[in-house]
Amino acid sequence: MDKLKKVGLTALAGSLAAVSAHAAEMTVSGATLLTYTSEDETETTGNPFGMKTNLGFTASGDVNGYTVSYMQTSVDQFAGMSSARLSVDMGDMGTIAFDQGSGSGLKTIDDKTPTAAEEVWDGLDGLTVGGLVGAAGNTGVFNYVHTIAGVGINAAIRKGSGTANSDGSSSGTNGGAADIALTGSGDLFGVDGLAWGVGYGEAEQGEQTNAAGMKSDDIHHTIFANYSMGPATIGYQYSDIQSGANGTAGQLADAWGIAFNVNDSLSVSYGEREVEFDKASATNVTEKGDGIAIAYTMGSMKIAGNRNEVKNNNGTTGSDDSMTEIALSFAF
Repeated sequence: MDKLKKVGLTALAGSLAAVSAHAAEMTVSGATLLTYTSEDETETTGNPFGMKTNLGFTASGDVNGYTVSYMQTSVDQFAGMSSARLSVDMGDMGTIAFDQGSGSGLKTIDDKTPTAAEEVWDGLDGLTVGGLVGAAGNTGVFNYVHTIAGVGINAAIRKGSGTANSDGSSSGTNGGAADIALTGSGDLFGVDGLAWGVGYGEAEQGEQTNAAGMKSDDIHHTIFANYSMGPATIGYQYSDIQSGANGTAGQLADAWGIAFNVNDSLSVSYGEREVEFDKASATNVTEKGDGIAIAYTMGSMKIAGNRNEVKNNNGTTGSDDSMTEIALSFAF
């Protein structure tokens, strides 16, 4: 890891050039990932070998008595800025940030089931892949983070659509969104090894109205609990989205996973997830997925593999998919 010291930064870089710069330290880190991927037999894999290089830049310094931090992550040989975050630490009042892709609010707990490598939905087709919930999303989001009496608070709010334009503003027809995630440990309940979280969010559907002629919002919920005992961690998470858009099915997801640390270097995991599509004018369909993962770490080098499968993918009966990936990563 290289360090570039005493780089002059202002709170908003060039847009606040009139503000005097303060000394800060910028840290550059990176990782290279070599992958081998095998798709479902109904798909064309093409060249199964690939490589991705990530570079991360972080900086922090004092601005008018507050600690201001900035991070940016670039992927695939500077193909584009994938995420950025500007935050101001206000001490006992918490931290406020503007997030452009790093993850805020409900997105920070969208899938907390234990795994040794990737999640059970990683690399699969379909619109439901991912942690499912996250009303505010990750683009153009104001984020507030604080801890009160041992409970972590992570709230996010977005004005307008979450679809980003090239200048960082948003486009699209949907309205704003807001959500919040609360997390904590078992210390609150006297249960060692417990980690828990709950979240709620709402996303406006803009000018669209439902069948009754009333405007309606998407409602997001999630709750999870992980329990660790020795080398093993087992966890469960329930999530749902009640859609406010006309003709869009609600989704209810149950997921569980178990991860086991064989030793300090080797870990394995298995998990399952079911997503029920609550269709308004058709029979409900349940998507069923599972995955197994393994990871071995030696210093800054890590080799990991996972095999994921899904049936009734994206709520479509008979639509199945699978994916196998082996990844070798080097951190520097």
